[in-house]
Amino acid sequence: MKRVLSFMLPIAALAALLFPVMLQAASLEPIDSAGVQVQQQQQSGIHYLAGGIGEDEAKAIQQTQGYNLHMTFAVGAQDEYTADVDVTIQKAPGQTVLTLSQTGPLVYVQLPPGKYTVVATRKGETRRDVTDVGGAAARNLVFHWNDNS
Repeated sequence: MKRVLSFMLPIAALAALLFPVMLQAASLEPIDSAGVQVQQQQQSGIHYLAGGIGEDEAKAIQQTQGYNLHMTFAVGAQDEYTADVDVTIQKAPGQTVLTLSQTGPLVYVQLPPGKYTVVATRKGETRRDVTDVGGAAARNLVFHWNDNS
């Protein structure tokens, strides 16, 4: 019995140490790349990804590194993704750095460090947010509209 316990103890300790790594790996489930059409785009020197229709495409965008502004667009009580949003990002009033039409539900942007105003409009209803980007962690903005129409 002592031999079994002395053998099992190191295995249990190793499992406890690896548990957080195993949890992280579980969140990085494989993606069916055959159905994913996400490609980096560029406008006026600003790189971005837009899409997220379908689970695989959403996961592909969410797992992408190097974008310091992450935007999510949702509607209704169930927070359903929506892809019919017009987005304008301004560095200063009147200084637009990116304009996207009928985009979403996920938009990831690579911006130079600074303070930005994001204007998101869906069916005539506008949401605004001001954010600083450029730190170590990406800024996450969620824009929500109440109705599903």
